[in-house]
Amino acid sequence: MAKIGKRDVMRLIGSGIFTRYRPLLTHLTVTRYCNLDCGYCNEFDKVSKPVPFDALKARIDRLADLGNVIVTLTGGEPLTHPDHAGIIAHIRRRGMVATTITNGFLLTVEAIEAMNAAGLQGLQISIDGDKPDEISKKTLKSLRGKLQLLADHAQFPVNINSVLGMSEERTAEAIIVRDVALGHGFSHTIGVLHEGDGTLAALSETQRAVYDRVVAEGGTAHRFNRWLFQQNLIDNKPNDWHCRAGSRYLYICEDGLVHYCSQRRGEPGVPLERYGREDIAREFETRKSCAPFCTVSCVHQISAMDRWRSAKGALV
Repeated sequence: MAKIGKRDVMRLIGSGIFTRYRPLLTHLTVTRYCNLDCGYCNEFDKVSKPVPFDALKARIDRLADLGNVIVTLTGGEPLTHPDHAGIIAHIRRRGMVATTITNGFLLTVEAIEAMNAAGLQGLQISIDGDKPDEISKKTLKSLRGKLQLLADHAQFPVNINSVLGMSEERTAEAIIVRDVALGHGFSHTIGVLHEGDGTLAALSETQRAVYDRVVAEGGTAHRFNRWLFQQNLIDNKPNDWHCRAGSRYLYICEDGLVHYCSQRRGEPGVPLERYGREDIAREFETRKSCAPFCTVSCVHQISAMDRWRSAKGALV
């Protein structure tokens, strides 16, 4: 989840505590197309057209009507959408927090200033190592200049995310990425690579050692994710938790359907315009078979808002 300001964090927490059947975070796909073709990614194609702006505005309006708090633009590559800044501005007009995920390659001064003007409240880039190869193009060699542009011009928080498990050769590069991110004044998080169903891809001993070092030297976000779900997964242990995907967290695909997450397309597969309180209440209670070994951090983080609730008697 892209880093957001303290006021927005408090708003998210408050909404989680004092409500039950409303979404807290939605990932909204604005295009399936991506300008890259990283070998491990299953969330893009090379042929899709951008989702029409009017369709996206209608989806944003529906999310606002449902009481959603944060909308994160995703893809594919959101910056390939010609109305990217306009989408952000509409999210803000509807009173929701607006963040975006990008591979960073299309960042320019003009694009950053457009996001500033639109009111973007957080941006995340995943950087997979130091130099590009057939697995990933998202590397420091490719993106150092773009990171400097963000440092010089962005008026919103930036988070750089590293992913372990991609290859043994890239393992130590997570520390290099971390140091560059912090050197620019950005936040840094670390994740673990998932398989096509969202469950853990096993880590080597070297990868575990790097993970331990980054978490030990990192901040609150690293320690929270470790406590919340990552340590058990790395130890090949299941997590005993209740996934609130389809309720507190929504993934909206390019066709406007609600899914549990990018790795669980088809469930529940209901059009957003027909998605209502009954659907949210149902999915709040639904147990997902993939949950014990799920690595999708944003779903874990949002679901944690309800860990304190009993099955009955919660505020609605």
